[in-house]
Amino acid sequence: MLSVIRDLTVKDVRFPTSVEQLGSDAMHTDPDYSAAYVVLETDCNLRGFGLTFTLGKGTEIVVCAVKALAGLVVGKCLREIVSDFRGFYRLLSSDSQMRWLGPEKGVIHLATAAVLNAVWDLWARAEGKPLWKLLVDMDPKQIVSCIDFRYITDALTEEEALEILVKAQEGKQQREHQMLMEGYPAYTTSCAWIGYSDQLLQQLCTDALRSGWTKFKVKVGADLEDDVRRCRLIRETIGPNNTMMIDANQRWDVAEAIEWVSRLAEFKPLWIEEPTSPDDILGHATISKASLFILCHNRVMFKQFLQAAALQFVQIDACRLGSVNENLAVLLMAHKFKVPVCPHAGGVGLCELMQHLILFDYICVSVSLSNRMCEFVDHLHEHFTSPVVIQNACYMPPKDPGYSCEMFESSVRRHQFPDGDVWRLDMKK
Repeated sequence: MLSVIRDLTVKDVRFPTSVEQLGSDAMHTDPDYSAAYVVLETDCNLRGFGLTFTLGKGTEIVVCAVKALAGLVVGKCLREIVSDFRGFYRLLSSDSQMRWLGPEKGVIHLATAAVLNAVWDLWARAEGKPLWKLLVDMDPKQIVSCIDFRYITDALTEEEALEILVKAQEGKQQREHQMLMEGYPAYTTSCAWIGYSDQLLQQLCTDALRSGWTKFKVKVGADLEDDVRRCRLIRETIGPNNTMMIDANQRWDVAEAIEWVSRLAEFKPLWIEEPTSPDDILGHATISKASLFILCHNRVMFKQFLQAAALQFVQIDACRLGSVNENLAVLLMAHKFKVPVCPHAGGVGLCELMQHLILFDYICVSVSLSNRMCEFVDHLHEHFTSPVVIQNACYMPPKDPGYSCEMFESSVRRHQFPDGDVWRLDMKK
């Protein structure tokens, strides 16, 4: 805890997932799953690792933003940071000049998340605990002290947050034991990327069923008749009793979304994810007779969606939001408004990160698994030193200290853009 951060490095790491259409959807047809990958070096050889997820082009811009934040981090003592984590969060997110680039949204917020993720990883490693266990073992007052309540006190006060956490202390040990034995329920998105052929869709769904998966998300939004055909194929393959969700990735206008969802209703999707612009709160409220599932870029947007009853599921993200600190705020608001949380984890490193937050949510906040599950995609885990473990379609709690987002140095070197072997070879073709 007395470690002083002596250096911050950041690298542009990209994986050519577009080659096989992995991650493809109606808006992002050729994503190369990527990360701005941060490493914190300390004066005692302890290191912290963090990342923020991107889709290829533009990762270099996030890298520049991380470098711009480095001066606010280097030279800080870990104990100094965590003793006033709210203040440190605000230091990074509200620098008097750089906040003009957001505030708390877009590239600068993605960069802030990468840096903060590395700090949380460093803290968990210093304590010798996986991040979820670090959070679970914290006193409720310490959890609250990590959250910036600015702009959300009309929806959730510090006192209300503390009351939620104190109330959830009852039964905490039993829930932790349950997670260690059974894991946290997951759903798969790996079977139904929009660029996949019908034959591949059917084969992947069949294989997933054999492996115990019962919840499937389908990418939609490019062509209505194509969506009808694909949803029918998947529903017929997985059967009437398994769960299906659909995700339009912000493709539609409001009226178009209503029409499209009405046509797809026969396939009984549990939710429609991101039907329109993520900034259109009133538009989502208009569409909200369907069960909506929204990914927002900060706690203020989530506050307004919850206040407007414009969503029925909350989709947190370890990188789109301001790391653990801001996700804690959203978890607590969602609990107050009685809206279940089902995290977004469809990206490189996101499964590794999100498992920690959703374990904490169940053990220390929501105390419920009703209508709750965490996304899983079966790609790129082999590049991490502590990859996720899935058993019986559930996330098993990580055991290694940290936030699970350290990559193998060999993977970073090979995939660093533009000089890694993968990209130099690609450019020669």
